[in-house]
Amino acid sequence: MHPPRTAPHGAPSMPRLALAAMAGTAIEFYDFYVYGTAAALVLGPLFFPTASPLLGTLAAFGTFGVGFLARPLGAVLFGHIGDRHGRRPVLMASLLLTGLSTVAVGLVPTYGSIGVAAPLLLLVLRFAQGLGLGGEWGGAVLLTGEHAPAHRRALWTSFPQLGAPTGFLLANGLALVLSAGLGEAGYLAWGWRVPFWGAGLMAAAGLLLRSRLPETPQFRALEATDARAALPLAELLRGHWRPVLLVAGGLSLVYAFHYAMSTWALAYGTERLAVGRTVMLGCIMAGVGVSTLLIPFFAVLGDRYGRRFLCLAGSAGLALWMVPLVALLHTGRPVWMTLGFGVAAVPFAAVVGVVAAYLPELFETRVRCTGAAVGYNLAGVLGGGLTPVVATALAQGSGPPWAVAGYLVAVAAVSLGCFALLPETRPAAAPGTAPEAAPA
Repeated sequence: MHPPRTAPHGAPSMPRLALAAMAGTAIEFYDFYVYGTAAALVLGPLFFPTASPLLGTLAAFGTFGVGFLARPLGAVLFGHIGDRHGRRPVLMASLLLTGLSTVAVGLVPTYGSIGVAAPLLLLVLRFAQGLGLGGEWGGAVLLTGEHAPAHRRALWTSFPQLGAPTGFLLANGLALVLSAGLGEAGYLAWGWRVPFWGAGLMAAAGLLLRSRLPETPQFRALEATDARAALPLAELLRGHWRPVLLVAGGLSLVYAFHYAMSTWALAYGTERLAVGRTVMLGCIMAGVGVSTLLIPFFAVLGDRYGRRFLCLAGSAGLALWMVPLVALLHTGRPVWMTLGFGVAAVPFAAVVGVVAAYLPELFETRVRCTGAAVGYNLAGVLGGGLTPVVATALAQGSGPPWAVAGYLVAVAAVSLGCFALLPETRPAAAPGTAPEAAPA
């Protein structure tokens, strides 16, 4: 197998590394989002048919939340591998685990065929998905960040960040095409399974691509001097527990907003507002598309003006837009809903564009994979795993779901406080300098 193409000075080509990281992350997040879309649209009646429509949706979102509970455990497991054995093995193992479990979800018989075993199998496979994704993010951002020049670190680490919205667009775009092409009966009968089966081919392509990636220079330096942490998690809890908790609180808003809009709003629009499934998917995808275009722009600003400032500004912007967004969503009109999602995508992208550089820079190299991954995935539990369930429970009555807006504003207040307590980490480096370790 040929070695990766290198830049003239001997370092691996950054575009190639960044695109490989982005492709793998897109595949992993595609796997995760496919489940979220299915939970909002079909898993309730297929796997929890004895419950009322509301309880069925809540139960489906409950299995969705199990994936978030597994993600911190995956972060600990794969973080240990990344800090002890290298960033590259994490990328291979996490992709394999997530891909296999996603394909298996598409093969699970419904409640009508095997009874209570069906939702139990969903729980197990969703847990496996969460374990895999818990290791993916840390490995991907460290692969690019530890190769990148310090003065362009946010830019290059924004490529793995693009994988999340790309995976979302792939998952929901396929659901939209299948829903429109097969109709209600065909989609409910078997069409919803197709995106899960497609994950197998995508995972195989991702593994082939990642097999050509090199290890990062910073980990090789740790390995050469035998400076690796013996027990990364124990060392992290002894000396770095404060930034882990602040990162989890700070990023909880990003998760809460994203899953409120991509999962809860999808169910709310189709079930409560009687908006067509394809229309709701299209409106949400338009907002995600806006954020995808803006993430690299905000990453460049993060390299110039700092990471913390953009995290604070983005969190404040989301807080201010929550009430107007809920009002626009409740109209049920595609133009107004798309406007709401599109405007919210701007402050959302401001945070997402810089956190892949920011989080690893908060931790020493020897515990960086564990620290960044655990903080990032704890935020998923706090913000992402609970939000669809909480929002569904709060959105009762015939009027606009103001309680959902209030909940998201409260999460925003927590995030702002946590980011305010974290330091700025942007390295001061002149153009042309060699890659360096991020500050501890």
